[in-house]
Amino acid sequence: MRVRRLPRGEETTLDEHVEELRQRVFVAIGAIASGTVAAFLVHDRILDALSRPLPPAHRHLVTFGVAEPFSVSLWVSFYAGLVLASPVILWQVWSFFVPALDPGAERRIAGFAAFGAALAAAGLGFGYDVLLPRALPWLTNFDSGNFHVLIRASDYLSFVVSVLLGVAAVFELPVVVVAAVSLGILTSSMLRRNRRVGYVIVAAVALALPGPDPVTTMLELLPMWALFEASIWLSVFVERRRARTLAPLAE
Repeated sequence: MRVRRLPRGEETTLDEHVEELRQRVFVAIGAIASGTVAAFLVHDRILDALSRPLPPAHRHLVTFGVAEPFSVSLWVSFYAGLVLASPVILWQVWSFFVPALDPGAERRIAGFAAFGAALAAAGLGFGYDVLLPRALPWLTNFDSGNFHVLIRASDYLSFVVSVLLGVAAVFELPVVVVAAVSLGILTSSMLRRNRRVGYVIVAAVALALPGPDPVTTMLELLPMWALFEASIWLSVFVERRRARTLAPLAE
C-alpha cells in the first residue's frame, strides 16, 4: 500500500495527519509480519548462524518443554523479521516527519541517519565476528571441571541478541557526540579538555552493557575508547565546517 506524503509547507487538518499516521502504522505492521513469515521459512539457517560463535561441542542447544522449540523459532523469526522490516519502518517514520523540516535540516538528518546505519551495521559485524567468538569459548569452558554445561536455547539467544544490540548501540557514540556538537551542547575543546573523564564514563558504560565476563567487557571497551577518540576529531571537523558555512553570512 502506497501512502501519500503530505505536502511541505501547506496547512493540513488533524484528521489528515491521523489518517496518514494510521496508514503508515499499517504499512509498518505489514512489513514486520511479512518479514517474520519470510524469516520463519529459513529459521533453521538463522538459528545455525546464531549458534555458530559457540564452540562446536555446544552448538546443539537444549530446550525444555514441548512447545519451546516452536516458541524459540517463532521468537527468533520475529526479531529477524523486525530487522528485515526496519528500512520500511524507518522510511515510514521519516516520511511522516519530513514535511515539517526545511530542506537543510532534511539533508542533515538524512546524513546522520545514513552514518548511524553504517555504524550500527559495523557494530553488529564486530559483535558477531569478533566479540562473541572470543567471549563464548571462555564462558562455556570456565571452571569446566566443576560444571557440565548445557546451553538452553532461549537463554543463549537472549544473551546473543542483547550483546549484539548493545554493541550496535555502542557504535552509535560518534553520532550522539557529533549531534551534540552540532546543537551546541558540546564543543570539541570541551571534549579534549575532559578527555580523561570521557574515558572513565565510557568504561562505566562498558561495564553496564550485557556480558558479565571480563573478556566481553574488554572487547566492548576497546572499540568504545576508539570511537570516543574518533568522535572528538569528528567534532573538530563539524565545527570547522560550520564556521566556514557561517563566515559568509557574518560579512
